[in-house]
Amino acid sequence: MIKILVFLLIGALIGCIAGKIMGNEKQGFIRNALLGLVGSFVGGMIGNLLKIGGGWISGIILSVIGACLVLFLLEKLKK
Repeated sequence: MIKILVFLLIGALIGCIAGKIMGNEKQGFIRNALLGLVGSFVGGMIGNLLKIGGGWISGIILSVIGACLVLFLLEKLKK
């Protein structure tokens, strides 16, 4: 149960960071957490494709990059 909470909190933090970077910071906790989790998945895939990552710092950086990419794509789909 604690691992799930930590996972959601880190996801929300990554979502908040990506929202601030992309200028889309008026989101709720749930949306930030989902954005962070999806961004982590996308960032992990990018890291695997480019053969980079492996540590927790690079994982966080790749997760934020992935979340920014997801936010960018969501904004493009809205238009």
